[in-house]
Amino acid sequence: MKKVDIETLTPKEIVKYLDKYIIGQDEAKKAVAIALRNRWRRQQLPKEIQEEIYPKNILLIGPTGVGKTEIARRIAKLTRSPFVKVEASKFTEVGYVGRDVESMIRDLVEVAVNMVKNEYKEMVKEKAKYEAEEKILDLLIPSYPKPPPIGSDFSESKIKEYEEIRRRRQALREKFRQKLRKGDFDDEEVEIEVKENYGGMIEIFSSSGIEEIAMQMKDMLPGFFQKKTKKRKMKVKEALEVLTQEEADKLIDMDKVIREALERAEQNGIIFIDEIDKIAGRESGIGPDVSREGVQRDLLPIIEGSTVTTKYGMIKTDHILFFGAGAFNVAKPSDLIPELQGRFPIKVDLHSLTKEDLARILIEPENSLIKQYQLLLQTEGVQIEFTQDAIDAIAELALKVNELSENIGARRLHTIIEKMLFDISFNAPELKGKKIVIDSKFVHDNIDIKEILTAEDIRKRRKIGFVKEEIPK
Repeated sequence: MKKVDIETLTPKEIVKYLDKYIIGQDEAKKAVAIALRNRWRRQQLPKEIQEEIYPKNILLIGPTGVGKTEIARRIAKLTRSPFVKVEASKFTEVGYVGRDVESMIRDLVEVAVNMVKNEYKEMVKEKAKYEAEEKILDLLIPSYPKPPPIGSDFSESKIKEYEEIRRRRQALREKFRQKLRKGDFDDEEVEIEVKENYGGMIEIFSSSGIEEIAMQMKDMLPGFFQKKTKKRKMKVKEALEVLTQEEADKLIDMDKVIREALERAEQNGIIFIDEIDKIAGRESGIGPDVSREGVQRDLLPIIEGSTVTTKYGMIKTDHILFFGAGAFNVAKPSDLIPELQGRFPIKVDLHSLTKEDLARILIEPENSLIKQYQLLLQTEGVQIEFTQDAIDAIAELALKVNELSENIGARRLHTIIEKMLFDISFNAPELKGKKIVIDSKFVHDNIDIKEILTAEDIRKRRKIGFVKEEIPK
Protein backbone atom coordinates (compact mmCIF):
# COMPACT_ATOMS: atom_id res chain seq x y z
CA MET A 1 0.00 0.00 0.00
CA LYS A 2 1.22 3.47 -0.86
CA LYS A 3 2.42 5.51 2.10
CA VAL A 4 -0.13 8.11 3.16
CA ASP A 5 0.65 11.59 4.48
CA ILE A 6 -1.61 11.97 7.51
CA GLU A 7 -1.70 15.74 6.91
CA THR A 8 -3.75 15.15 3.77
CA LEU A 9 -6.27 12.90 5.51
CA THR A 10 -9.35 14.83 6.52
CA PRO A 11 -11.99 13.00 8.60
CA LYS A 12 -14.23 12.73 5.53
CA GLU A 13 -11.42 11.13 3.51
CA ILE A 14 -10.73 8.65 6.32
CA VAL A 15 -14.41 7.65 6.41
CA LYS A 16 -14.43 7.35 2.61
CA TYR A 17 -11.45 4.97 2.83
CA LEU A 18 -13.17 2.86 5.50
CA ASP A 19 -16.31 2.69 3.35
CA LYS A 20 -14.32 0.64 0.83
CA TYR A 21 -13.95 -2.20 3.33
CA ILE A 22 -16.67 -1.82 5.98
CA ILE A 23 -20.40 -1.53 5.35
CA GLY A 24 -22.40 0.82 7.58
CA GLN A 25 -21.31 1.73 11.14
CA ASP A 26 -21.00 5.40 10.17
CA GLU A 27 -20.86 6.68 13.75
CA ALA A 28 -17.93 4.41 14.61
CA LYS A 29 -16.08 5.43 11.43
CA LYS A 30 -16.53 9.12 12.25
CA ALA A 31 -15.33 8.66 15.84
CA VAL A 32 -12.20 6.86 14.65
CA ALA A 33 -11.58 9.49 11.94
CA ILE A 34 -11.76 12.29 14.51
CA ALA A 35 -9.37 10.45 16.86
CA LEU A 36 -6.92 10.00 14.00
CA ARG A 37 -7.15 13.61 12.89
CA ASN A 38 -6.63 14.77 16.49
CA ARG A 39 -3.26 13.02 16.44
CA TRP A 40 -2.16 15.23 13.58
CA ARG A 41 -3.64 18.33 15.24
CA ARG A 42 -1.69 17.61 18.42
CA GLN A 43 1.56 17.32 16.48
CA GLN A 44 1.08 20.84 15.10
CA LEU A 45 1.17 22.34 18.61
CA PRO A 46 4.24 23.41 20.62
CA LYS A 47 6.11 20.53 22.24
CA GLU A 48 5.19 21.44 25.80
CA ILE A 49 1.46 21.51 24.94
CA GLN A 50 1.67 18.26 22.94
CA GLU A 51 2.61 16.37 26.09
CA GLU A 52 -0.54 17.59 27.85
CA ILE A 53 -3.01 16.43 25.18
CA TYR A 54 -3.87 12.77 25.50
CA PRO A 55 -5.66 10.60 22.94
CA LYS A 56 -9.40 10.07 23.35
CA ASN A 57 -9.61 6.29 23.54
CA ILE A 58 -12.68 4.64 22.04
CA LEU A 59 -14.95 1.89 23.37
CA LEU A 60 -16.67 0.01 20.51
CA ILE A 61 -19.84 -1.74 21.68
CA GLY A 62 -21.55 -4.27 19.46
CA PRO A 63 -21.99 -7.97 18.62
CA THR A 64 -19.30 -10.00 16.97
CA GLY A 65 -18.85 -9.78 13.21
CA VAL A 66 -20.07 -6.19 12.71
CA GLY A 67 -16.67 -4.62 11.94
CA LYS A 68 -15.12 -3.52 15.26
CA THR A 69 -11.72 -5.09 14.67
CA GLU A 70 -11.73 -4.31 10.96
CA ILE A 71 -12.21 -0.58 11.58
CA ALA A 72 -9.14 -0.41 13.83
CA ARG A 73 -7.06 -2.67 11.58
CA ARG A 74 -7.84 -0.66 8.45
CA ILE A 75 -7.04 2.63 10.19
CA ALA A 76 -3.65 1.27 11.26
CA LYS A 77 -2.94 0.04 7.73
CA LEU A 78 -3.97 3.36 6.21
CA THR A 79 -1.55 5.37 8.38
CA ARG A 80 1.19 2.72 8.58
CA SER A 81 0.79 2.72 12.37
CA PRO A 82 2.05 -0.15 14.56
CA PHE A 83 -1.04 -2.20 15.45
CA VAL A 84 -1.61 -4.96 17.99
CA LYS A 85 -4.80 -6.82 18.82
CA VAL A 86 -5.04 -8.51 22.22
CA GLU A 87 -7.86 -10.29 24.01
CA ALA A 88 -8.60 -9.07 27.51
CA SER A 89 -9.68 -12.57 28.51
CA LYS A 90 -6.10 -13.80 28.01
CA PHE A 91 -5.19 -11.87 31.14
CA THR A 92 -7.92 -13.52 33.24
CA GLU A 93 -7.30 -17.24 33.25
CA VAL A 94 -8.28 -19.28 36.32
CA GLY A 95 -5.65 -19.05 39.05
CA TYR A 96 -4.37 -15.74 37.66
CA VAL A 97 -2.55 -17.53 34.86
CA GLY A 98 -2.27 -15.30 31.83
CA ARG A 99 -0.10 -12.80 30.05
CA ASP A 100 1.36 -9.81 31.83
CA VAL A 101 -0.59 -6.73 30.70
CA GLU A 102 2.69 -5.02 29.77
CA SER A 103 3.23 -7.71 27.13
CA MET A 104 0.85 -5.83 24.81
CA ILE A 105 3.26 -2.88 24.82
CA ARG A 106 6.24 -5.14 24.15
CA ASP A 107 4.29 -6.73 21.28
CA LEU A 108 3.54 -3.26 19.89
CA VAL A 109 7.23 -2.30 19.99
CA GLU A 110 8.14 -5.58 18.27
CA VAL A 111 5.63 -4.82 15.50
CA ALA A 112 7.01 -1.28 15.18
CA VAL A 113 10.61 -2.51 14.91
CA ASN A 114 9.70 -5.05 12.24
CA MET A 115 7.67 -2.45 10.36
CA VAL A 116 10.47 0.15 10.31
CA LYS A 117 13.09 -2.50 9.56
CA ASN A 118 11.11 -3.71 6.55
CA GLU A 119 10.76 -0.13 5.30
CA TYR A 120 14.52 0.38 5.52
CA LYS A 121 15.09 -2.97 3.83
CA GLU A 122 12.90 -1.81 0.96
CA MET A 123 15.09 1.29 0.63
CA VAL A 124 18.31 -0.75 0.34
CA LYS A 125 16.75 -3.65 -1.58
CA GLU A 126 18.49 -2.96 -4.88
CA LYS A 127 21.92 -2.56 -3.32
CA ALA A 128 21.43 -5.66 -1.17
CA LYS A 129 20.37 -7.67 -4.21
CA TYR A 130 23.45 -6.51 -6.12
CA GLU A 131 25.75 -7.57 -3.25
CA ALA A 132 23.99 -10.95 -3.09
CA GLU A 133 24.47 -11.39 -6.84
CA GLU A 134 28.17 -10.68 -6.39
CA LYS A 135 28.46 -13.51 -3.87
CA ILE A 136 26.59 -15.93 -6.13
CA LEU A 137 28.75 -14.95 -9.10
CA ASP A 138 31.88 -15.59 -7.02
CA LEU A 139 30.65 -19.17 -6.61
CA LEU A 140 29.69 -19.61 -10.27
CA ILE A 141 32.78 -18.05 -11.88
CA PRO A 142 36.46 -18.65 -11.03
CA SER A 143 38.08 -15.73 -9.22
CA TYR A 144 40.09 -13.05 -11.01
CA PRO A 145 43.82 -13.61 -11.42
CA LYS A 146 45.81 -11.79 -8.77
CA PRO A 147 47.39 -8.53 -9.96
CA PRO A 148 51.21 -8.36 -10.23
CA PRO A 149 52.78 -7.45 -6.86
CA ILE A 150 54.03 -3.89 -6.43
CA GLY A 151 57.67 -3.55 -7.46
CA SER A 152 57.65 -6.82 -9.39
CA ASP A 153 59.77 -7.11 -12.50
CA PHE A 154 56.78 -8.19 -14.63
CA SER A 155 57.24 -7.20 -18.21
CA GLU A 156 54.81 -4.86 -19.90
CA SER A 157 53.47 -7.77 -21.95
CA LYS A 158 52.66 -9.69 -18.74
CA ILE A 159 50.77 -6.71 -17.34
CA LYS A 160 48.80 -6.36 -20.59
CA GLU A 161 48.05 -10.08 -20.48
CA TYR A 162 46.74 -9.72 -16.93
CA GLU A 163 44.55 -6.75 -17.92
CA GLU A 164 43.16 -8.65 -20.90
CA ILE A 165 42.27 -11.67 -18.75
CA ARG A 166 40.68 -9.34 -16.22
CA ARG A 167 38.63 -7.63 -18.93
CA ARG A 168 37.41 -10.94 -20.31
CA ARG A 169 36.50 -12.20 -16.84
CA GLN A 170 34.57 -9.00 -16.17
CA ALA A 171 32.67 -9.38 -19.44
CA LEU A 172 31.94 -13.02 -18.58
CA ARG A 173 30.78 -11.96 -15.12
CA GLU A 174 28.33 -9.43 -16.57
CA LYS A 175 27.05 -12.06 -18.99
CA PHE A 176 26.49 -14.46 -16.09
CA ARG A 177 24.78 -11.67 -14.12
CA GLN A 178 22.20 -11.24 -16.89
CA LYS A 179 21.63 -15.01 -16.98
CA LEU A 180 21.29 -15.02 -13.19
CA ARG A 181 18.64 -12.29 -13.33
CA LYS A 182 16.75 -14.16 -16.05
CA GLY A 183 16.65 -17.25 -13.84
CA ASP A 184 18.90 -19.45 -15.99
CA PHE A 185 20.81 -20.64 -12.89
CA ASP A 186 17.81 -21.02 -10.56
CA ASP A 187 18.11 -24.81 -10.38
CA GLU A 188 21.90 -24.87 -10.01
CA GLU A 189 23.12 -25.89 -6.54
CA VAL A 190 25.61 -23.80 -4.56
CA GLU A 191 27.04 -23.94 -1.04
CA ILE A 192 26.77 -20.78 1.05
CA GLU A 193 27.30 -19.78 4.67
CA VAL A 194 24.09 -18.82 6.51
CA LYS A 195 23.48 -17.57 10.03
CA GLU A 196 21.92 -19.90 12.55
CA ASN A 197 19.06 -18.55 14.63
CA TYR A 198 18.86 -19.33 18.35
CA GLY A 199 16.06 -16.89 19.21
CA GLY A 200 13.39 -19.44 20.17
CA MET A 201 14.37 -19.90 23.82
CA ILE A 202 14.03 -16.23 24.67
CA GLU A 203 10.58 -16.01 23.12
CA ILE A 204 9.28 -18.65 25.54
CA PHE A 205 10.00 -16.32 28.44
CA SER A 206 9.15 -12.96 26.88
CA SER A 207 5.46 -13.67 26.40
CA SER A 208 5.11 -14.41 30.09
CA GLY A 209 6.55 -11.08 31.21
CA ILE A 210 10.07 -12.29 32.02
CA GLU A 211 11.66 -10.37 29.17
CA GLU A 212 13.96 -8.51 31.55
CA ILE A 213 15.60 -11.82 32.52
CA ALA A 214 16.30 -12.56 28.87
CA MET A 215 17.78 -9.09 28.41
CA GLN A 216 20.08 -9.56 31.40
CA MET A 217 21.17 -12.99 30.14
CA LYS A 218 22.11 -11.45 26.79
CA ASP A 219 24.22 -8.84 28.57
CA MET A 220 25.97 -11.42 30.76
CA LEU A 221 26.51 -14.04 28.06
CA PRO A 222 26.94 -12.16 24.79
CA GLY A 223 28.92 -14.97 23.21
CA PHE A 224 26.21 -17.50 23.90
CA PHE A 225 23.61 -15.53 21.94
CA GLN A 226 25.91 -14.55 19.07
CA LYS A 227 24.69 -15.99 15.82
CA LYS A 228 27.01 -18.55 14.25
CA THR A 229 27.24 -19.52 10.63
CA LYS A 230 27.05 -22.89 8.96
CA LYS A 231 27.43 -24.07 5.39
CA ARG A 232 24.32 -25.14 3.53
CA LYS A 233 23.69 -26.38 0.01
CA MET A 234 20.71 -24.88 -1.76
CA LYS A 235 19.41 -23.87 -5.15
CA VAL A 236 20.66 -20.57 -6.56
CA LYS A 237 17.17 -19.03 -6.43
CA GLU A 238 16.84 -19.74 -2.70
CA ALA A 239 20.44 -18.74 -1.99
CA LEU A 240 19.89 -15.39 -3.70
CA GLU A 241 16.92 -14.65 -1.42
CA VAL A 242 18.82 -15.66 1.72
CA LEU A 243 21.89 -13.62 0.82
CA THR A 244 19.77 -10.60 -0.15
CA GLN A 245 18.18 -10.63 3.30
CA GLU A 246 21.57 -10.91 5.00
CA GLU A 247 23.05 -8.11 2.92
CA ALA A 248 20.03 -5.90 3.65
CA ASP A 249 20.52 -6.52 7.37
CA LYS A 250 24.14 -5.40 7.04
CA LEU A 251 23.16 -2.20 5.24
CA ILE A 252 20.60 -1.19 7.89
CA ASP A 253 21.56 0.88 10.92
CA MET A 254 19.61 -0.99 13.62
CA ASP A 255 20.18 1.74 16.22
CA LYS A 256 18.41 4.18 13.92
CA VAL A 257 15.66 1.64 13.23
CA ILE A 258 15.04 1.11 16.95
CA ARG A 259 14.95 4.83 17.71
CA GLU A 260 12.42 5.44 14.95
CA ALA A 261 10.36 2.38 15.92
CA LEU A 262 10.11 3.47 19.57
CA GLU A 263 9.05 6.95 18.45
CA ARG A 264 6.44 5.53 16.07
CA ALA A 265 5.04 3.15 18.69
CA GLU A 266 4.78 5.99 21.23
CA GLN A 267 3.21 8.56 18.92
CA ASN A 268 1.25 6.44 16.40
CA GLY A 269 0.75 3.04 18.05
CA ILE A 270 -2.75 1.52 18.15
CA ILE A 271 -3.76 -1.25 20.56
CA PHE A 272 -7.09 -3.04 20.14
CA ILE A 273 -8.27 -4.72 23.36
CA ASP A 274 -10.98 -7.18 22.37
CA GLU A 275 -13.46 -8.89 24.71
CA ILE A 276 -13.03 -6.13 27.26
CA ASP A 277 -16.57 -6.92 28.44
CA LYS A 278 -15.24 -10.27 29.70
CA ILE A 279 -13.29 -8.46 32.44
CA ALA A 280 -16.18 -6.13 33.36
CA GLY A 281 -17.70 -6.70 36.78
CA ARG A 282 -16.58 -6.46 40.35
CA GLU A 283 -14.92 -9.12 42.42
CA SER A 284 -17.27 -11.88 43.51
CA GLY A 285 -14.69 -13.67 45.64
CA ILE A 286 -15.01 -17.05 43.93
CA GLY A 287 -14.01 -18.59 40.62
CA PRO A 288 -12.32 -16.74 37.77
CA ASP A 289 -14.30 -13.57 38.52
CA VAL A 290 -11.95 -12.86 41.42
CA SER A 291 -9.28 -11.61 39.00
CA ARG A 292 -11.49 -9.36 36.85
CA GLU A 293 -11.18 -6.12 38.78
CA GLY A 294 -7.50 -6.86 39.38
CA VAL A 295 -6.88 -7.09 35.64
CA GLN A 296 -8.78 -3.85 35.08
CA ARG A 297 -6.53 -2.15 37.62
CA ASP A 298 -3.46 -3.65 35.92
CA LEU A 299 -4.63 -2.24 32.59
CA LEU A 300 -5.36 1.18 34.03
CA PRO A 301 -1.76 2.53 34.31
CA ILE A 302 -0.93 1.23 30.82
CA ILE A 303 -3.89 3.08 29.30
CA GLU A 304 -3.49 6.18 31.51
CA GLY A 305 0.18 6.49 30.63
CA SER A 306 3.23 4.79 32.08
CA THR A 307 6.73 3.73 31.10
CA VAL A 308 7.33 0.11 30.08
CA THR A 309 10.69 -1.61 29.71
CA THR A 310 11.22 -3.56 26.51
CA LYS A 311 14.30 -5.24 25.07
CA TYR A 312 14.65 -2.24 22.75
CA GLY A 313 14.46 0.37 25.50
CA MET A 314 11.90 2.31 27.50
CA ILE A 315 8.59 3.36 25.94
CA LYS A 316 5.94 5.75 27.24
CA THR A 317 2.33 4.72 26.67
CA ASP A 318 0.77 8.19 27.19
CA HIS A 319 -0.07 8.79 23.52
CA ILE A 320 -0.84 5.28 22.31
CA LEU A 321 -4.42 5.08 21.01
CA PHE A 322 -6.46 2.31 22.67
CA PHE A 323 -9.61 0.73 21.29
CA GLY A 324 -11.71 -1.31 23.69
CA ALA A 325 -14.28 -3.64 22.15
CA GLY A 326 -16.92 -6.03 23.35
CA ALA A 327 -20.47 -7.24 22.83
CA PHE A 328 -21.56 -6.17 26.33
CA ASN A 329 -24.66 -8.38 26.06
CA VAL A 330 -24.19 -9.62 29.66
CA ALA A 331 -22.03 -7.01 31.33
CA LYS A 332 -22.47 -3.28 30.68
CA PRO A 333 -19.82 -0.59 30.11
CA SER A 334 -20.82 0.81 33.51
CA ASP A 335 -19.65 -2.48 35.07
CA LEU A 336 -16.05 -1.49 34.35
CA ILE A 337 -14.32 0.27 37.21
CA PRO A 338 -14.90 4.05 37.03
CA GLU A 339 -11.24 4.84 36.45
CA LEU A 340 -11.14 2.57 33.38
CA GLN A 341 -14.42 3.96 32.07
CA GLY A 342 -12.85 7.40 32.26
CA ARG A 343 -9.98 6.31 30.04
CA PHE A 344 -12.47 5.40 27.27
CA PRO A 345 -14.37 8.68 27.02
CA ILE A 346 -15.81 7.94 23.55
CA LYS A 347 -18.36 5.13 23.48
CA VAL A 348 -19.83 4.06 20.14
CA ASP A 349 -22.61 1.53 19.57
CA LEU A 350 -22.30 -0.62 16.44
CA HIS A 351 -25.63 -1.99 15.22
CA SER A 352 -26.39 -5.57 14.25
CA LEU A 353 -26.27 -6.25 10.53
CA THR A 354 -29.51 -6.23 8.54
CA LYS A 355 -30.27 -8.27 5.43
CA GLU A 356 -29.39 -5.24 3.30
CA ASP A 357 -26.05 -4.85 5.13
CA LEU A 358 -25.19 -8.52 4.57
CA ALA A 359 -26.05 -8.26 0.87
CA ARG A 360 -23.83 -5.20 0.48
CA ILE A 361 -20.97 -6.91 2.35
CA LEU A 362 -21.06 -9.71 -0.21
CA ILE A 363 -20.33 -7.45 -3.18
CA GLU A 364 -19.34 -3.87 -2.28
CA PRO A 365 -16.04 -4.01 -0.31
CA GLU A 366 -12.83 -4.17 -2.32
CA ASN A 367 -12.08 -7.50 -0.66
CA SER A 368 -15.68 -8.78 -0.83
CA LEU A 369 -16.43 -12.45 -0.31
CA ILE A 370 -17.91 -12.88 -3.78
CA LYS A 371 -14.74 -11.49 -5.40
CA GLN A 372 -12.57 -13.75 -3.24
CA TYR A 373 -14.40 -16.93 -4.24
CA GLN A 374 -14.50 -15.89 -7.90
CA LEU A 375 -10.74 -15.33 -7.93
CA LEU A 376 -10.04 -18.59 -6.09
CA LEU A 377 -12.02 -20.64 -8.60
CA GLN A 378 -10.55 -18.74 -11.56
CA THR A 379 -7.22 -20.35 -10.69
CA GLU A 380 -8.86 -23.65 -11.72
CA GLY A 381 -10.31 -22.14 -14.89
CA VAL A 382 -13.86 -22.05 -13.46
CA GLN A 383 -15.98 -18.90 -13.86
CA ILE A 384 -18.78 -18.31 -11.36
CA GLU A 385 -21.35 -15.56 -11.64
CA PHE A 386 -23.79 -14.51 -8.91
CA THR A 387 -27.17 -13.07 -9.81
CA GLN A 388 -28.76 -10.38 -7.64
CA ASP A 389 -31.46 -12.76 -6.38
CA ALA A 390 -28.66 -15.15 -5.29
CA ILE A 391 -27.01 -12.35 -3.30
CA ASP A 392 -30.34 -11.56 -1.61
CA ALA A 393 -30.96 -15.25 -0.86
CA ILE A 394 -27.52 -15.72 0.73
CA ALA A 395 -28.01 -12.61 2.88
CA GLU A 396 -31.48 -13.76 3.95
CA LEU A 397 -30.22 -17.22 4.90
CA ALA A 398 -27.29 -15.76 6.87
CA LEU A 399 -29.69 -13.50 8.76
CA LYS A 400 -32.03 -16.41 9.57
CA VAL A 401 -29.22 -18.61 10.85
CA ASN A 402 -27.92 -15.75 13.00
CA GLU A 403 -31.41 -15.36 14.46
CA LEU A 404 -31.84 -19.08 15.12
CA SER A 405 -28.30 -19.63 16.40
CA GLU A 406 -25.51 -17.45 17.77
CA ASN A 407 -25.36 -14.09 16.01
CA ILE A 408 -21.86 -13.98 14.53
CA GLY A 409 -22.60 -11.17 12.11
CA ALA A 410 -20.91 -11.12 8.72
CA ARG A 411 -18.84 -14.19 9.59
CA ARG A 412 -21.99 -16.25 8.96
CA LEU A 413 -21.64 -15.43 5.25
CA HIS A 414 -18.46 -17.51 5.14
CA THR A 415 -20.41 -20.51 6.45
CA ILE A 416 -23.22 -20.10 3.92
CA ILE A 417 -21.01 -19.59 0.85
CA GLU A 418 -18.53 -22.30 1.78
CA LYS A 419 -21.34 -24.83 2.19
CA MET A 420 -23.09 -23.65 -0.98
CA LEU A 421 -19.93 -23.95 -3.14
CA PHE A 422 -18.68 -27.13 -1.45
CA ASP A 423 -19.23 -29.44 -4.44
CA ILE A 424 -17.99 -26.87 -6.97
CA SER A 425 -14.78 -26.29 -4.98
CA PHE A 426 -14.21 -30.04 -4.65
CA ASN A 427 -14.79 -30.78 -8.34
CA ALA A 428 -13.20 -27.58 -9.69
CA PRO A 429 -10.20 -29.32 -11.38
CA GLU A 430 -12.67 -31.32 -13.53
CA LEU A 431 -14.80 -28.24 -14.31
CA LYS A 432 -12.07 -26.29 -16.08
CA GLY A 433 -13.40 -23.98 -18.78
CA LYS A 434 -16.98 -23.99 -17.45
CA LYS A 435 -19.10 -21.01 -16.38
CA ILE A 436 -21.52 -21.56 -13.51
CA VAL A 437 -24.33 -19.14 -12.74
CA ILE A 438 -25.39 -19.00 -9.10
CA ASP A 439 -29.05 -17.93 -8.72
CA SER A 440 -31.49 -18.11 -5.83
CA LYS A 441 -32.64 -21.62 -6.85
CA PHE A 442 -29.02 -22.85 -6.72
CA VAL A 443 -28.63 -21.27 -3.26
CA HIS A 444 -31.76 -22.91 -1.81
CA ASP A 445 -30.99 -26.27 -3.48
CA ASN A 446 -27.56 -26.38 -1.85
CA ILE A 447 -28.27 -24.88 1.56
CA ASP A 448 -30.36 -26.50 4.28
CA ILE A 449 -30.53 -24.42 7.45
CA LYS A 450 -31.19 -27.56 9.53
CA GLU A 451 -27.75 -28.87 8.49
CA ILE A 452 -26.05 -25.66 9.60
CA LEU A 453 -27.76 -25.47 12.98
CA THR A 454 -26.41 -27.71 15.71
CA ALA A 455 -28.60 -30.06 17.73
CA GLU A 456 -28.27 -27.66 20.66
CA ASP A 457 -29.57 -24.77 18.51
CA ILE A 458 -32.62 -26.84 17.54
CA ARG A 459 -33.32 -27.82 21.16
CA LYS A 460 -33.19 -24.13 22.15
CA ARG A 461 -35.62 -23.19 19.38
CA ARG A 462 -38.09 -25.94 20.39
CA LYS A 463 -38.30 -24.38 23.83
CA ILE A 464 -39.40 -21.06 22.38
CA GLY A 465 -41.93 -22.50 19.97
CA PHE A 466 -39.89 -23.78 17.02
CA VAL A 467 -39.90 -27.44 16.11
CA LYS A 468 -37.41 -29.01 13.74
CA GLU A 469 -39.90 -29.20 10.87
CA GLU A 470 -40.79 -25.51 11.23
CA ILE A 471 -37.26 -24.27 10.73
CA PRO A 472 -37.28 -22.71 7.24
CA LYS A 473 -35.10 -24.15 4.54
